[in-house]
Amino acid sequence: MLSNLPADRRVALKTRHRQAIVDAAAELMNERSGTDFTVEQLAERADVSRRTVFNHFSSVDDVVTEACGNVLSSVIESLAAVPAGDCGEATMMEEMAAAFRSADLVAPMAYLTRVLGCPEQDPSPRQALMTLRVFTEASDRLLAEMLARRPEADKLAVHLLVGSLAGGVGVLYHHWAAETGAVDTPESRRVWSLLLERLIAAVRDGHGNESPPQPLH
Repeated sequence: MLSNLPADRRVALKTRHRQAIVDAAAELMNERSGTDFTVEQLAERADVSRRTVFNHFSSVDDVVTEACGNVLSSVIESLAAVPAGDCGEATMMEEMAAAFRSADLVAPMAYLTRVLGCPEQDPSPRQALMTLRVFTEASDRLLAEMLARRPEADKLAVHLLVGSLAGGVGVLYHHWAAETGAVDTPESRRVWSLLLERLIAAVRDGHGNESPPQPLH
């Protein structure tokens, strides 16, 4: 039994089980291009019991949210690669802008659309809620990373900056999906780059001071 194992082995086993469940969900979503699988199918694919799934997650939707959120981790990885300057708000803004510019978000967003539905094609309430949760949890992870990176910075300033950029990315996703069909092509990447630059300019300079938008076509 798990309770009979040493503490470090229990932690390692729990971590391994949780990752196996998340990986299994990602595999099933990729195979089915959707989330229409049961907890029994998820447990079988992860090689764990149904009870173990519920020991880690309260529902299949929670597993799906974590699996989908993982595909947006490229921004956090990109942020870690940006050299840290001083803790001024302007410097933090440029660091985050560099992270968003270097992160590949088009491929993950195309994947999310394939498995959760296109936001511009009347998704179900469940799909819409999961999409919102994915972007919200990605924002929370980015905030935690930025706070750890900048422990000396004003916490409210960090919250506002991350909220503005990460929340804006969620808004851009809807506009990008409507413009491109949420597919990963050179043209959809060009559109994304233009939209992202508008967001960065609006957050950095203020919404009334951004340059006139460039045509997307």
